[in-house]
Amino acid sequence: MERRHFLMGAAATAATPLIASPLQALAQTGAASSSSASQSRTAEGYQRDEILRAGSDFLGVTVEALGGAIEKIFSDYGDRPTAYIAGEEVSGAIAVGLRYGKGLVHMKALPSPEKIFWRGPSVGFDTGGNASRVFSLVYGLYDVEKIYQRFPGVDGSAYFIGGLGVNYQRSDDTIVAPIRAGVGFRLGANIGYLAYSKSRKWFPA
Repeated sequence: MERRHFLMGAAATAATPLIASPLQALAQTGAASSSSASQSRTAEGYQRDEILRAGSDFLGVTVEALGGAIEKIFSDYGDRPTAYIAGEEVSGAIAVGLRYGKGLVHMKALPSPEKIFWRGPSVGFDTGGNASRVFSLVYGLYDVEKIYQRFPGVDGSAYFIGGLGVNYQRSDDTIVAPIRAGVGFRLGANIGYLAYSKSRKWFPA
């Protein structure tokens, strides 16, 4: 009986490395995958110089003029936006206004930029209309499909820096920070919302 227990114990001891080795390999693979996914997400972001170059070229302003607005956004939400939108919009208001725009959403994971449209109501104390260029930084967007939804404005987030207007919009963990350049541009949208879509829609909801 003792000999039988001895043999079983020896067999279990010998088998332990055989069991542990695949488990360790599996754990190491999982850790590597997690690290790789984390690095991949970090790699998907745009660096400061890329944003400054793309933004200044599109908005037609100097890097210095755009730099102040970019630094403010970076200080609030980080220096690695995962996407950006470059487009144009028209808007008008008499206390209550409407805003319509179109452009391209850029992500490093996309083979090419995708068309995007937006529209929405706004409430403010301004009156008038305008056409402006919009360069929006997007944070927390890893799947382009998730941009096509409604983004409420963040109250009190509107400000002017270097002749550019900036405000924030947020839905769950995704943040959009539009930078507007244009004569008579309005910031009332920070009290309303913008709805983004793949095709043009005229109804603001």
